Amino acid sequence: MKLPTDFQILNDIYSHYYDTFVTFSKDSPQRSAKIYVPIDIIDIAKRFGVDPDIIFGRLYYYLEEKFSYVRPGGTKVPFFTLAAGPDKHCVNFPLLASVLAGMRQEWRRDLWAIGIALASIVISIVSIVISLIHL
Repeated sequence: MKLPTDFQILNDIYSHYYDTFVTFSKDSPQRSAKIYVPIDIIDIAKRFGVDPDIIFGRLYYYLEEKFSYVRPGGTKVPFFTLAAGPDKHCVNFPLLASVLAGMRQEWRRDLWAIGIALASIVISIVSIVISLIHL
């Protein structure tokens, strides 16, 4: 069984819950706050074919610790929280979008580095072949 990456988990949450985030209305709210979007951990785990505790653990024990922060006044801004008002298992959706954008940017940068490395290997091989032909 393949373990999903942080990128895959966050990308899945973003794609499945973006509409929920943007359709929030203060006039008729369906959750306690716009930025905290409740997610279905069991549903996410099913999409990846893993135990729900794997997804929960990644969000609560790892990603929450990695991406939450404390404001200068001492207020903690969670990445993932067990509850936001009556809503359970909520992600800070704008923060998730920022983290995901950073991961995508890193991926593109890494892809460029890999492409340049592969091009240099190809050039080296071509150079070796040309030098062997001219012996």
